[in-house]
Amino acid sequence: MILVCGEALIDLFVGADDGTALDARAVPGGSPFNVAIALARLGRSAGFCGGLSTDRFGDVLASRLARDGVDLALAPRLTASTTIGVVARRPNGDVSYAFHGHGAADRVITSADLPAALPEAVRALTFGSFSTAVDPAGAAYLALARREAGRRVISLDPNLRAMVTPDLAAWRERMGDFLALADIVKASAEDVADGFGVAHGDRAGEARLAESWLAGGARLVVVTHGPDGARAYLGGSGGTVVVEAPGRAVSVADTVGAGDTLHAGLLARLDERGLLDRDALARLDAGAVSDALAYAIAAASITCERAGANPPRAEEVEARLG
Repeated sequence: MILVCGEALIDLFVGADDGTALDARAVPGGSPFNVAIALARLGRSAGFCGGLSTDRFGDVLASRLARDGVDLALAPRLTASTTIGVVARRPNGDVSYAFHGHGAADRVITSADLPAALPEAVRALTFGSFSTAVDPAGAAYLALARREAGRRVISLDPNLRAMVTPDLAAWRERMGDFLALADIVKASAEDVADGFGVAHGDRAGEARLAESWLAGGARLVVVTHGPDGARAYLGGSGGTVVVEAPGRAVSVADTVGAGDTLHAGLLARLDERGLLDRDALARLDAGAVSDALAYAIAAASITCERAGANPPRAEEVEARLG
């Protein structure tokens, strides 16, 4: 099982103003929520570990996860409310976010709410997004990652949301703690630019940052570049190996959930190939990484063709790969 740790929330997609009211649609979401569903749809055993409210929205989130086959045994139900993330589309298809979740279930989870021991079936854990940066949730997930690092694969997607984490210095410190534990790091070009100060298009700066993460213990670093694909950095005794993977030309509905699908696709393909354990990651080669990236990008391209975070199933990805 791949255990996805973090938030589940409601995305409120806000549309046109008719002078009386705004068009709006409430959709289950949250980066870890999307990753868990994408993993399950891609045929992998997935579990969710995050605070789910007992309110109506929490019921919907739990129902959607369960419907796609995500294990909820490690997801505590809390009386705090559900976070609302307001999503506004820009003309180019990109989106902006604003979160309303002070004191919400996904943020107030503590170490006491998390499992004292994980089932043997858990092979890997994923962390990321704003739940790693806001306490007490962030501190609880960091404690869990520290406890399990070295025994299970740790995958990290920073997924910076500056409007939720305005103190970037504190965010970098927390990310540094997680990065020191990560076996796999998946970051977007925006994460690298906004969170770590590497300008878009600065390949040398990106490479130095990736190499610093590899030197800190990561085995695989993937930086995504939207329609331009992704670049992977693979550590080893012979030095850093760089693997380039092109993007896919698609008709974009929006990019909601694309990065989450890519993260899930990467882990799913590694898991399918028997490579999602720490010993196998230590022997990872460029061919396996190229294969995993191609699969992950194909999965993400399908999500981009659909409105909202609606990850594909394994057979759809295989069909796209041909």
